[in-house]
Amino acid sequence: MVNSLELSPSILGGDAANLAESVSKIEEAGLEWVHVDVMDGHFVPNLSFGPGVVKALKSRFPKMFFDTHLMLDNPNLYISAFAKAGSDLISVHVEPDYPVFETLDEIHLAGKKSGIVVNPKTPVGEAVPYLPKVDLVLVMSVQPGFGGQSFDPVALEKISALAELREEMKLSFRIEVDGGITSGNVSECISRGADTIVAGTEFFKRGEDLISAMGIRKIISGGKTR
Repeated sequence: MVNSLELSPSILGGDAANLAESVSKIEEAGLEWVHVDVMDGHFVPNLSFGPGVVKALKSRFPKMFFDTHLMLDNPNLYISAFAKAGSDLISVHVEPDYPVFETLDEIHLAGKKSGIVVNPKTPVGEAVPYLPKVDLVLVMSVQPGFGGQSFDPVALEKISALAELREEMKLSFRIEVDGGITSGNVSECISRGADTIVAGTEFFKRGEDLISAMGIRKIISGGKTR
């Protein structure tokens, strides 16, 4: 199955004093996805948004697809809160010690799409047991925690490996890549098999260049489906 290309701009790269304006810019660009990076100060050395932020933004932008990335030690404790707040897709990491299978089941039981995430130093093999249960696999191309980092090319091999596994296992999960994405490297990510691109800093600085490099302007103008 070939998935449509999606650009999911991260509001972490937007205006922290006016997140609604940041989402407006995403919507005005003709995009449908909004990436929300949720950090707890433990699993990653930074703090960001909670369910209240998602709820407020979803109420303002009900048609936008909220792609929520939980960088938490215990994401299983927050699934219900983010689902009720309006997250449409909730992604959790393989690295912490928590009941991953049960957490993915809880996400689906809440009527949401699920994702599994691997950090740059985590082998793709650690995500393989979960592939039949998820709607998306997120490959981190930077160490999570802060925006504006440089792209780690190790992500390209992981994207290729996941694309092969998707074909071999006859699955249809999306392959998302996040971290250091620019108009200069996005094409190679897509050619390797990524179909969902997260960009924060680059989108809010050079959104048109990124959209052009992805070749999705004609898809946007023609109307997209997820």
